[in-house]
Amino acid sequence: MRDRPNRVTLAGDPHGRAAGNAVVRVGAGMGRGAILRRLLLVPPTLFGVAVVVFVLLRVVPGNPVAMMIPPGASQVDVDRLMAQYGLDLPIFDQFLVWLQQVAVGDFGTSISRRQDVMTLILARLPATLELVLIAILIAIVLGAGLALVGAYFRRRLPEWLVDGFVALSLAIPDFLWGLLFILLFGVVWPVLPISGRIDPRLGAEFHTGFYLIEALVTGQWALAGNLIRHAILPAVALALPLAAIVTRVFKTSLGEAELQDYALVARARGYSRGRVLFREAMPNAAISTVTLAGVQVTFLIGGTVLVERIFSYEGIGNMAIDAMINRDLPLIQGLVLTFAVIFILLNLLIDLLNTWLDPRLQHG
Repeated sequence: MRDRPNRVTLAGDPHGRAAGNAVVRVGAGMGRGAILRRLLLVPPTLFGVAVVVFVLLRVVPGNPVAMMIPPGASQVDVDRLMAQYGLDLPIFDQFLVWLQQVAVGDFGTSISRRQDVMTLILARLPATLELVLIAILIAIVLGAGLALVGAYFRRRLPEWLVDGFVALSLAIPDFLWGLLFILLFGVVWPVLPISGRIDPRLGAEFHTGFYLIEALVTGQWALAGNLIRHAILPAVALALPLAAIVTRVFKTSLGEAELQDYALVARARGYSRGRVLFREAMPNAAISTVTLAGVQVTFLIGGTVLVERIFSYEGIGNMAIDAMINRDLPLIQGLVLTFAVIFILLNLLIDLLNTWLDPRLQHG
């Protein structure tokens, strides 16, 4: 019986146990001290975001109160509403008042919706998170699968088809994919719903905002299927550009990993190319892929703003456009801070995942 070659993911090892220079280039130390430093940077980062957004929204011309008063309202009515929302104070005083409220979890009251901003965000945030999660899963499965196909059939027709998919997916932005899907699956071949999050005729009742997760946990398969049918088109529209990035980076990393000494030794011992690719090269190639593709996930989350609007999906992205149209300053500020928190937590999660995949980064 042949012995399985040892595979150690230590880049630069003189005995041929390297994971590839690509891993070294994108790797970054993420031990306990680094994690603590990243967590300590969260409050000042959010403070900087709050300052920039608050100042920019007040510099832009226009009166948000004018959007909510009738045409015949008197100046007294305008002044009363300005005082009610604190817009009659100097900018610095407005910022201090708002900052004190945010510190205790109060984002103020929406000007256009007349509701608590935090309540509005928490009601819509689960829909966006579920949509993003579905899109990420589609992008990972599709991107990794195509990368393996392209790497295995290198310099053959399947690889050329994979490269064509990458080029096409990167050339078309996510919102344009959404419009194409609406035209194709909503008009030409109407097989999937193109608006909303769930069929209102079902009359379903949920206890949480995570409709899909709740339906799956409680075993309501018909309801879960309806939710997936509504989410599949916007999720695929968001996933295609990210899947193209995953495919390109993962396929390149697999090619580099196959040239490392541990893979060559495995081939010399008689292992098939498929086994070397799946068992030896793939775990090492995943490290650089997670790092580079993880950065692109932030663009996917940002893309939810337009995609949710196109599909009338009830998430915070759709609500952000309404807030901008109505110049709803408290709601815009709350949404921007929410997106900032998501981006920060996502970057931290990517760093932790890299550390788990490559333990040597703990001592970087």
